[in-house]
Amino acid sequence: MSTADPLALRSHALRAPVGLAALRSLGPWAAVFAIAFVLERLIGPYLPGYYAKVLTDVGIAIVLGVSLNLVNGFTGQFSIGHAGFMAVGGYVAGTVTYYGHHLLWGGIAKQGGFLGASEWLFVAGALAGGIAAGLAGYLVGLPSLRLRGDYLAIVTLGFGEILRVIIQRTDDVLFVPKDIEAASFTTLATSVGGALGFTGIPFLTNLFWVAVAVGAVLVLSYRLKHSDEGRGFLAIREDEVAAEAMGVPTTRLKVRAFVYAAFFAGIAGALFAHEVGTTLNPRELGFQKSFEIVIMVVLGGMGSISGTTLAAIVLTVLPELLREFAQYRMIAYALLLIGMMLLRPQGLFGIHEIWDLSFRRKKAAP
Repeated sequence: MSTADPLALRSHALRAPVGLAALRSLGPWAAVFAIAFVLERLIGPYLPGYYAKVLTDVGIAIVLGVSLNLVNGFTGQFSIGHAGFMAVGGYVAGTVTYYGHHLLWGGIAKQGGFLGASEWLFVAGALAGGIAAGLAGYLVGLPSLRLRGDYLAIVTLGFGEILRVIIQRTDDVLFVPKDIEAASFTTLATSVGGALGFTGIPFLTNLFWVAVAVGAVLVLSYRLKHSDEGRGFLAIREDEVAAEAMGVPTTRLKVRAFVYAAFFAGIAGALFAHEVGTTLNPRELGFQKSFEIVIMVVLGGMGSISGTTLAAIVLTVLPELLREFAQYRMIAYALLLIGMMLLRPQGLFGIHEIWDLSFRRKKAAP
């Protein structure tokens, strides 16, 4: 390239930022998959089953908490039916993997090892569950155009309870291969165990896919928060009337927040449904589960991604640490939550992130 060629110099100067932008865009995803691989192949084999399950539960809780933060924290809406979206994802994914295994391989035995055929069927089921939950989130998000606050909370709570009752009225799971092969799509979709729960779902959740889901929800939430769309979310939270007056499409953004949150809740439901030792039961995905997820968001700080992540970890690990106090475990757990809300009512980090707080301390030190 000649130094006397200004067009060539300009072209070279324009290409460099593009490569840097691509590196910044793909770098976090490469880190997510690298961490997931290390957890599954290098650390997971040496973890006792109990600790692996706790780590899996922590990851699922992070996905649920951060996804609900998109609605309750970013846009300032108040949803307490998040477990309903989790149930949609879990049952759709469980139906795909359970009946898919029977139709493809004649049983629920896992096919292949790490990243084998069964795991890719699980990925397809999880994505189907996330999409189904996202469609449900769209339907639930429509009332948010007219409702807010306590009224919206009642609508989302009602959605979760309606869904739970519908699941309880489904038919028993089909076990006989002949019945499964002869059944129609509608029969398979409605034969998910009813009130007794969906049993027989293959255990396909591992640390790799949990880490990928956690990394995806964290990376996308962070980028969403710092995008134009994310700033629109935050504007709605601060003052919806002023945001609309400034040209922010409040109607569209509120519905999108529900869809994004519901999609990741569906992914978390798929991970939960295929976890070792889990029987998918509608009673476990009722309003109590929704309240647990809301507590994560409130305790971490409304709108804080890092705060919600830390709160999800604490609220999942803390009951396990208090198992020695068997009779008083839940009392101690509740007292700790009350004390936290009294001492820090705005949550662990408020509306800020943990890196913002450390930066401010360094700046204030001189």
